[in-house]
Amino acid sequence: MTKQKEQALVVSQEQLADGIFSMWIQTKAAETAKPGQFISMYTNDGSKLLPRPISICEIDAVNGRLRVVYRVTGENTGTEQFSKLEAGDTIPVVGPLGNGFPYEKAAGKKVFLMGGGIGVPPILELAKQMECEKKQIVVGYRDAQTFLKEEFEQNGEVYISTEDGSVGTKGNVMDAIRENALDADMIYACGPTPMLRAIKAYAEENNIECYISLEERMACGIGACLACVCKSKEKDHHSNVNNKRICKDGPVFLSTEVEI
Repeated sequence: MTKQKEQALVVSQEQLADGIFSMWIQTKAAETAKPGQFISMYTNDGSKLLPRPISICEIDAVNGRLRVVYRVTGENTGTEQFSKLEAGDTIPVVGPLGNGFPYEKAAGKKVFLMGGGIGVPPILELAKQMECEKKQIVVGYRDAQTFLKEEFEQNGEVYISTEDGSVGTKGNVMDAIRENALDADMIYACGPTPMLRAIKAYAEENNIECYISLEERMACGIGACLACVCKSKEKDHHSNVNNKRICKDGPVFLSTEVEI
């Protein structure tokens, strides 16, 4: 069923770090949203027709609210326009879209929840909803602006890596795993492609079941335009080629399903 565009109400907005903003919106999408899904957010600028896919950071189904944490990508961009919205404003959204993380599979297991850069926010709701034997949250940042750190600490054991070494391990999330001698039975991850490529390789070397959420520029967000495809092991029944649509078939995939 095609999702309908709705006018969501901005409940609050704040800046968390340089270029990083957090917005709570009132939306029907909160009723059915799952960790790992995203919403398409439209600007109120008629010259910008395409939506921006923004991952869901937190879900408040009781009050019908979603939290998105996003990065402003430049001047006169859609995300810059989002950052100027205030409580009481409205924003057109469609969602929830895509599939979520199959977090139920983690029951009784030792798990890595891994996020890097703007792939950090969707890991928060996943950490809140997941019930497992041991929850190890491994998140990577550029520098000491470790947004969402306090929220993560309330939901598991937190290990941080920073590119400049200002907090935690100097390097990336894989360096943090090695430095702290961590291990796991399952991995859930979201972040830039080089990070996910390293995690996928690590999971295959150690025979660990791994789910990754791919980041990609999207146009339609509903699987019609084929603008956001990734290479897959099997042929896609929609296009009959070795592609999967990140917006429709993903953004979460079993790591062995896709080539990155």
